[in-house]
Amino acid sequence: MSGPPNAQGGGTDRTWTVLELLQWTTDHFAAKGLESPRLDAELLLAHALGLRRLDLYLRYEDLVGAAERARYRELIGQRAGERMPVSLLLGEKEFWSLRFRVTPDVLTPRPESETLVEAALARLPDAEREYTILDLGTGSGALALALAHEKPRARVTATDLSGAALEVARGNAEALDLAQGVRFIEGSLFEPVAGEQFDLIVSNPPYLAQSRASALPPELAHEPAEALFGGEDGLAILRPLFAQAREHLAPGGWLIVEVDPDQAKAGMDWAVASGLGEAAAIKDLSGQSRAVVARRGMERA
Repeated sequence: MSGPPNAQGGGTDRTWTVLELLQWTTDHFAAKGLESPRLDAELLLAHALGLRRLDLYLRYEDLVGAAERARYRELIGQRAGERMPVSLLLGEKEFWSLRFRVTPDVLTPRPESETLVEAALARLPDAEREYTILDLGTGSGALALALAHEKPRARVTATDLSGAALEVARGNAEALDLAQGVRFIEGSLFEPVAGEQFDLIVSNPPYLAQSRASALPPELAHEPAEALFGGEDGLAILRPLFAQAREHLAPGGWLIVEVDPDQAKAGMDWAVASGLGEAAAIKDLSGQSRAVVARRGMERA
């Protein structure tokens, strides 16, 4: 790649300011079709310089040294050429105003998943109650730890089929000083919590259809397939999750599951068929049906 990230440009030696690098990289990323070229440029340059993103605005005229340009050039190549997600290049992602370490072993927490946190908190209104919460398929721990942060008296359980993902989640819990309130267990679906019931079950399970993999953004190729795809039709995990959830909900307990917008109707139908009531779709900020919410009745049997 030629251009400002090199020590030379236009055939003559020169150095580049922070602003010049950002402008060139923004244009380069836009030409490559990246969705947020300026934001990506700022995040990567701040990382290369060891700064916060906001610090860049105060340093537009600062000259960037050769070593930092070399590092930045490498990041640009990985982002634009390999379509590596910015989160993996940085090794972290912010979710619910908390900073999470991410690796290729876990999905990058996405802003739309904050819809589940908002929905969960709205259904756990008692500040003093020791709610029991299950995050099924926790990945980086984003949902479990966001809820543990907001509900410090809650007893949170986080499960995942991947031991490597659980290691990342445990590390995030320790870094956020939330490890004391969260239990991590390895296993598939409800197997790790057999015989237990919870006031809230929340999950962002694999729900993408393998048959549509070729149409997905290339960035997803860098994330774990087992955390993305729910079989050929995307429903292989959702079906048993909805079918088995009722027996693991305490009377009056809530189930909140992230889905593809096209799966919301099926999710609501499965929730009702399993014996849950009040099934509804929850929309995210873009107006898309992002999750299905359902509640177990107050009956004890």
